[in-house]
Amino acid sequence: MTARDYDMAPVTDRLDLDKVIFGLCGDLQQLRDGKISVNDAIARSLLAKQIFNGVRIYLTATKLLVSVAKEVQHGDASGENQK
Repeated sequence: MTARDYDMAPVTDRLDLDKVIFGLCGDLQQLRDGKISVNDAIARSLLAKQIFNGVRIYLTATKLLVSVAKEVQHGDASGENQK
């Protein structure tokens, strides 16, 4: 398999995964400090679970599209195809 093209940004940056992870760490600390209830912590963790499920689906779809993608040949000004 060829290396992925990250011209735009790595997946973690595009999906702000670091913010999600830091947020979960903050939620855990708030729970330990008694600043949020157990029910609040559970609700936040369930939302995070859904976010990571979406990330899994996104990455699986990206991998599938890359595996079935075909190279496109671009024609030059004379109409001949080149690689």
